[in-house]
Amino acid sequence: MEVIRSIIELRQAIKRYKVNHMVDSKIGLVPTMGYLHGGHASLMTRAREMSDVVVVSIFVNPIQFGPGEDYETYPRNEERDLALVEIQGADIVFIPTVDEMYPQPTKTKIIVSERTELLCGASRPGHFDGVTTVVSKLMNIVQPDLAFFGMKDAQQIAVLQQMVRDLNMNVEIVPCPIVREKDGLALSSRNVYLSSEERRQALVLSRSLREVKGELDDGKTVTASEVREKLTSMIVSSPLAVIDYVQVLTFPELILLQDDELLADVHDQVMMAVAVKFGTTRLIDNILFMPKEALSLV
Repeated sequence: MEVIRSIIELRQAIKRYKVNHMVDSKIGLVPTMGYLHGGHASLMTRAREMSDVVVVSIFVNPIQFGPGEDYETYPRNEERDLALVEIQGADIVFIPTVDEMYPQPTKTKIIVSERTELLCGASRPGHFDGVTTVVSKLMNIVQPDLAFFGMKDAQQIAVLQQMVRDLNMNVEIVPCPIVREKDGLALSSRNVYLSSEERRQALVLSRSLREVKGELDDGKTVTASEVREKLTSMIVSSPLAVIDYVQVLTFPELILLQDDELLADVHDQVMMAVAVKFGTTRLIDNILFMPKEALSLV
């Protein structure tokens, strides 16, 4: 495993891999912000299965954090991260500094409209502009064939798929399933912020999503408004929960369903998505549902 910190050296290393192995080697990229966990490990496992060369980037990207967010305190542990990446069998770990990625103030940004204007995009203005810009930079540097992202941030996947399609980027965005603790909590680097009581109450997110999806799978006929109300009432039963959003929308188009729209009649995959704060920690989670109308079109 090579640990590389400069863009020039990374490009040289990838070129060397192609020469030494085969020119048409598939390159898989796993972009991360570090403080790695089992969810990241699952991305690397998938990348290893689908790629000849696996590149993992570790970079806490400052331009996707807004004023007052946790950029300075975002958890970091390079030694621990490198140990996990090596276990997963990555070929290259790219750990640039901020100066390496942004040697001068960025005057060019990649902006995806519509898909970034709701959910986390509404709560965190400019966040996705930072995500799309840094991911496009990484793709230009690495030139991957495949890029792997977790479905916990489903909106991010939808935004990046739109960016790749609109800009004719020669890379496939590979969505990977959410990885959860045994009790259902979605793995996140920010889980470390939670107190024991906050963590216990945060289980309401996966529990409420699973319960509502179970009812839908059993054929219960409900409107989008009824789904939102059910999720909201379950979440606020946890005293520490402060809801940012509870939404029902199509995926990956990210079109909000109308209040009176029956989920059973929707012709697209449906996502129930939530963002909730417990103390100072903002958690996101989601679950997908395929209505019978949509299944009939597959």
